[in-house]
Amino acid sequence: MNTKQLSILASLVGVFLFAYYVNFTSPEIQNAIHEAFYLLQWYVRYHTLACVVPAMFIAGAISVFFSKEAVLRHLGPNANKAEAYGVASISGTVLAVCSCSVLPMFAGIYRVGAGLGPASAFLYAGPAINVMAIFLTARVLGFDLGIARIIGSIVFAVIIGLIMSFLFRSDEEERTAAVMQLPDPPPAKRKFWQTSLFFVCMILFLVFSDWANPSQTEIVKTDGTKINASVLIRTAQIYRVQLQEPLGDLPKGAKLLLDVKEISSEKDLTPENYKWVAWIYHHRWYFAGALFLAVLAMSWGWFDRQELADWMAETWSFSKSIIPLLFGGVLLTGFVGALIPEEIVASWVGGDSFRANLVASMIGGMWYFATLTEIPILEALLGLGMGRGPALSLLLAGPALSLPSIAVIYSVIGFKKTLTFVALTIVMSTAVGMIFGWFFV
Repeated sequence: MNTKQLSILASLVGVFLFAYYVNFTSPEIQNAIHEAFYLLQWYVRYHTLACVVPAMFIAGAISVFFSKEAVLRHLGPNANKAEAYGVASISGTVLAVCSCSVLPMFAGIYRVGAGLGPASAFLYAGPAINVMAIFLTARVLGFDLGIARIIGSIVFAVIIGLIMSFLFRSDEEERTAAVMQLPDPPPAKRKFWQTSLFFVCMILFLVFSDWANPSQTEIVKTDGTKINASVLIRTAQIYRVQLQEPLGDLPKGAKLLLDVKEISSEKDLTPENYKWVAWIYHHRWYFAGALFLAVLAMSWGWFDRQELADWMAETWSFSKSIIPLLFGGVLLTGFVGALIPEEIVASWVGGDSFRANLVASMIGGMWYFATLTEIPILEALLGLGMGRGPALSLLLAGPALSLPSIAVIYSVIGFKKTLTFVALTIVMSTAVGMIFGWFFV
């Protein structure tokens, strides 16, 4: 039985045992099930169409329109390492998107022939080096954490990529040889600038459609109560918010579940230096719409029917293999997260011991963080006693890993490589968090 069949068997056994033994009459289990579907609905409403779907089209276009020779020359196992890892490790400053957007693009460049090392560096750096998130980390959580986060993310991307490339060098040689055996694509029917502009417009569409709002929100309830909060989850019926100021007997950092019928108005509370970011957020669909029309015009004018059909086929291939894993991972994250209250998490990650940093790294590697949501969550955990070293460990492991992303990575590169990537991320995050905690308390 091969690895794929074993994974299917393990999944079936897991679902069977869950359904057989779980006490569905337990209030905790019922709440966890509700939380799982709250998270899934939020993910579908605010991330799937704006983030995941555009990334699938980009991944499909990479597979069809990127020359394997060009990919091997710039990102292959034998490419210039300074160029390959330099481009991969700073990709997050350009993309500014979450891991769900990076995963399909990672799968696309890996399928075309990118080396495991540069592809792994891109996979880590894409969501980790988000300029907006780093600046907000420095403003909200402290300048030291902001600087440590950006330095750690860039260095991690390169080191993880180099280690992955070294450990699996024989596999990479075989894969490169197999890629080279694939038939050459027909000569490009477009000039280089046309293909470049096409991809730039698609990537910018993704950046604007997935643009995050840096503002806190002032929510006014129908009874006149004003709530200063960070909105963590929006669904059709509820808001889950985290208080940014005390409210009655509730301290700062407490979480509330609000019915949308109780809300009469909302207003952004934007820090002065981030007003331009909030302005783009509120006008993002105008930018995204213009870019969408540009992509449509280029597709109509520059590509023939067969190329478009191949592009759609590759996009569908990525979608049917990746999106179910993302949805399943989000459901599992919501379910597990609801069973572990923040107070318990904070008790596990207090101080700066090895255990606290390891637990923080593992939690970061399991939880799903949308762009910027990790900052108010960490702010609350720090207020409950979390050490600053574990906070950095979670910041370094969290954006690049989550249960949904691990499932997708496994489907692309297999069990051994996925286990190695996850282990490297967690171990390095733990070590850097411990070192940081020794000097910054």
